[in-house]
Amino acid sequence: MTETTTRTATTRPVFVRHDDAALRTLHIVTWGCQMNAYDSLRMADVLRPIGYREVATDDADMVIFNTCHIRERAADKLFSALGRLRAVKEARGGRMMIAVAGCVAQAEGAEILRRAPYVDLVVGSQAYHKLPELIAAVEAKRASVIGASVIDTAFPAEQKFDFLPEDQSGQGAIANIAIQEGCDKFCTFCVVPYTRGAEQSRPAAAIIAEAKRLVARGAREIALLGQNVNAWHGEGLDGRDWSLARLLDALAEIPEIGRLRYTTSHPRDMGDDLIAAHRRNAKLMPFLHLPVQSGSDAILTAMNRRHTVAGFRRIIEALRAARPDMAFSSDFIIGFPGETDADFRATMALVREVEFALAYSFTYSRRPGTPAADAVAQVAPALAHERLLELQDLLRDQQHAFNRAQVGRRFEVLFTGAGRYPGQVAGRSPYLQPVVVAGAGVADGAIGPGTMTEVTITSANPNSLMGTINQEQIAA
Repeated sequence: MTETTTRTATTRPVFVRHDDAALRTLHIVTWGCQMNAYDSLRMADVLRPIGYREVATDDADMVIFNTCHIRERAADKLFSALGRLRAVKEARGGRMMIAVAGCVAQAEGAEILRRAPYVDLVVGSQAYHKLPELIAAVEAKRASVIGASVIDTAFPAEQKFDFLPEDQSGQGAIANIAIQEGCDKFCTFCVVPYTRGAEQSRPAAAIIAEAKRLVARGAREIALLGQNVNAWHGEGLDGRDWSLARLLDALAEIPEIGRLRYTTSHPRDMGDDLIAAHRRNAKLMPFLHLPVQSGSDAILTAMNRRHTVAGFRRIIEALRAARPDMAFSSDFIIGFPGETDADFRATMALVREVEFALAYSFTYSRRPGTPAADAVAQVAPALAHERLLELQDLLRDQQHAFNRAQVGRRFEVLFTGAGRYPGQVAGRSPYLQPVVVAGAGVADGAIGPGTMTEVTITSANPNSLMGTINQEQIAA
């Protein structure tokens, strides 16, 4: 059995499904951010019409490693996993297709095939919509005993989103939509502009249509994704250029959507209209991930972040003025080349001032090909690690304090499924904290996935909250 795919520059691909006897199994391993998780779902969507169904084990007919290149040793992690899978492929007489996708594939495609020639397919960040035809190319080479792998790491002129099937995986009560991809900022530590390409924004009509399909499958919360999501400027429904704030207003008009979020943002793109949206748009959650990376202007300049510490403070103050219950998460890089003790102390001072509900912190990872990789004043790894531990202690204390501050509060929780133990249901707070509820009305299924109900928070753990629902709400 074969499967054919046709496409043009202006139409979506047309998939021709054959008999179900040829169904093949697919396993996707995902590393990295929410964008990668979204991409993995869409890869499965692309492959489903040609007979692939997802399974949980890596002895599938096809295994895809969807990779991230942000952190150091990303390639080492990949080659280690590939080495383990090679034995599985050999045990099956070669009857397995191994593919590497994502940012490591984009950055190191030729090296992957040199070091792991048993990999059948390397597909970059912008080409996974072509998986059916790339798989067909691999199968054709196998049939002609050429035995060579297939690689596609091009940046096509058309957006891959224009060629993805409209029939897509349901993501549950909380669903993601990629609305923007790529980066034009060129931070000196980051590979994203080289692996994801220039900033591109999807048109509003396509985003709104995707949101409606997701809510029809049960989504109540929509998170808009992008490398610099608040840089989104796409064609609006009226044919004019819309900002992210205008798009959020349009999505809020979909009745089934109860919550809206967006991530990841850049301080340079936090315009006044987006800040104002947090005041007027009730469906926009009071929680924002806004990476600052450092509290030192000298380090921000060396990073080419193109914002200042004072500018970041003004954004935080403006958002809190617009919505007093606003909370923030952020990213920090410690041990960036040239970072002095004074620079680090400035970062600690900023953290104490802002008080983050959550943060992600790492020591600087030297990424080949980025300007910072060649900087002379590299910080000793031991010193960077010592500073990181000090920062993480502070951030952990702030997260715990924020969680404890929720005890006694009442707010809506979006429930996503069963808790860890019988008689529990679990969901997410407006601040993305896991919330677990037990008690009457829960065990009998009255509270199911997609339910949004007001919860009173009764206790706080370091990484989650416990709460109760009053009987009047359950009865309603």
